[in-house]
Amino acid sequence: MKIRTIISMLMMTALSASAQTSDGMLTGKNSGTVRQVELSADLVVCGGGLAGVCTALSAARHGVSVILIQDRPVLGGNASSEIRMGIVGAKQDQYCEAGILEELQCKNFYYNPLQRYTLWDDVIYSTVVEESRIKLLLNTSVQDVVMKNGRIAAVKAWNTNAYTAYTIKGKIFADCTGDGILRLSGAEFRRGRELPSEFGEDLLAKGGDARTMGNSLLLQLRRCNDDKPFRAPDWAYHFTDEDFDYDSPKSTIEGVRFNYKRLYPEDNNFWWIEFGGTLDTIFDAPDIQFELKRIAYGVWEYMKNHPDGRCRGYELDWIGSLPGKRESTRYIGPHILSQNDVLSGGHFEDVVAYGGWTLDDHDPEAFHKKGIISREFTTPGIFGIPYDCLYSVNIPNLMFAGRDISCTHMGLSATRVMGTCALLGQAAGTAAAIAIKKGVLPADIRKKHIALLQSTLEEDDCMLPYRWRKPSPLTLQARISAPEGENPELLRNGIDRNYEGQDNGVWLKNGEYIEYSWEKPVAINAIRLIADSELKVRGKRMRKLEATTERKEMPAPMLKGFHIETLIGTQWTTIYSERENFLRLRKFSLPETVHTKAIRLVADSSWGGERAHIFALDVN
Repeated sequence: MKIRTIISMLMMTALSASAQTSDGMLTGKNSGTVRQVELSADLVVCGGGLAGVCTALSAARHGVSVILIQDRPVLGGNASSEIRMGIVGAKQDQYCEAGILEELQCKNFYYNPLQRYTLWDDVIYSTVVEESRIKLLLNTSVQDVVMKNGRIAAVKAWNTNAYTAYTIKGKIFADCTGDGILRLSGAEFRRGRELPSEFGEDLLAKGGDARTMGNSLLLQLRRCNDDKPFRAPDWAYHFTDEDFDYDSPKSTIEGVRFNYKRLYPEDNNFWWIEFGGTLDTIFDAPDIQFELKRIAYGVWEYMKNHPDGRCRGYELDWIGSLPGKRESTRYIGPHILSQNDVLSGGHFEDVVAYGGWTLDDHDPEAFHKKGIISREFTTPGIFGIPYDCLYSVNIPNLMFAGRDISCTHMGLSATRVMGTCALLGQAAGTAAAIAIKKGVLPADIRKKHIALLQSTLEEDDCMLPYRWRKPSPLTLQARISAPEGENPELLRNGIDRNYEGQDNGVWLKNGEYIEYSWEKPVAINAIRLIADSELKVRGKRMRKLEATTERKEMPAPMLKGFHIETLIGTQWTTIYSERENFLRLRKFSLPETVHTKAIRLVADSSWGGERAHIFALDVN
């Protein structure tokens, strides 16, 4: 949807609203204080972090109506400009998350090359509002649920800015809030640490309590030429060397890493300004926020004014007001993902997503503990996460994605990072769309349609562990040719990335092409293309330093300009062209069915490389 179209729609909405009150000045006699609005959609998504955004986008793109409710003025959650936590996920480059998350990051390179956080917010926002099937409600908090026959019939929500009370009906409800507000339905949940004996989690030293990992308040620094002392507010902590005088030995156990406070500016996002794990990260949020402010200002004052000059050339550019949460509530699904599921690699029949972060367990005392505040335990390259972790055991139409999925405290320590949460959201949204279109409940997807869910996710560029995507029948039936020296068969092996040292793509100079041909004419309706967006380039995931003039360039080998030709009789005819592609996954339907014996993808340009690189070309 074009920006001009969006503006026109907003103006029409505003004019419609004003027309209702255009008969004169408003008073208590002819107007109310609170507006009551009823809405409905197939899927209602609560929470607009990356998990909620990916849930809403994936469901809408598969044909169902969605209402996305977010209690903040921006989307993105912990990744937004309000919190600025870095997006991390799988540690190994070959397992980098693709799908909708990579789409957002490629758009950010294109629209926001200076990587300003407020523009990143609007990259996410634009992607959501361009989907016509999504109605977005910002600044709106869920306050209650309406139950009917043991299911959620509607949620009650309140928009602070618009003084509007919503009743929002739906068929399926997805809780992507992290805190699990839809527990109001009576859904079963857990909060805190299990006893190590319950799931045999020997990496969990203590448990059987309500303690969690804490919240973090981040700082961003700016390089400067003029060094001046920093003065913290009187109510902040005023630290001395004695406060940070403790031993910090490295772990001597293979696969285990100890983390400490890092009181130096280089490559630092200050995640260790963490507090709240000994309190309740939901109910005690205001007290936790104030304590984190006291710590944050005190830390920067200590660092900046330290006589060793460790922060010479840096100044404080931004300090957060909204803490980022690691842990609060976890729903209970048919399967509870545990430490041992993670360590064994998660070989699940119903796998729909994966993680690749460490078992990264933060001490509840966090910043106020001298010494080790986080222990990381190495995991396999990736571990599968099953669909059975994404829907409730006792509320039939409740799903969830993000850090409130069904897992133990230790399982959460590896699944809570945003790259993983985005994959979980895309899986949940796709599953919800299939359930709605087939008229079944989320549990029925597991029983009857799990293969469809998995293949749909793979078509949408979500790699699933221990299996590879199956190319379309037309693709496999074709004779295929590519420039000399290239192996075109790699384009239909289903591995849409470099993997285990193998280049699974084809390189094309400008003017070179890939050709598919068949003995008899075939009917083609759609094209699927995977370009090389350099998944391994972590720079797509925003900077730790804020203000800079260094621009991030689009990945050089990405296919920028291309066109599609079909053989009509003896003539090659262009049926589709693109001058400025900036996405990894391109799926487009042709205006009308094309009957042809051959089709070509012709490379016209890359984003700076001598050749463009693509991983897949499918015809349907």
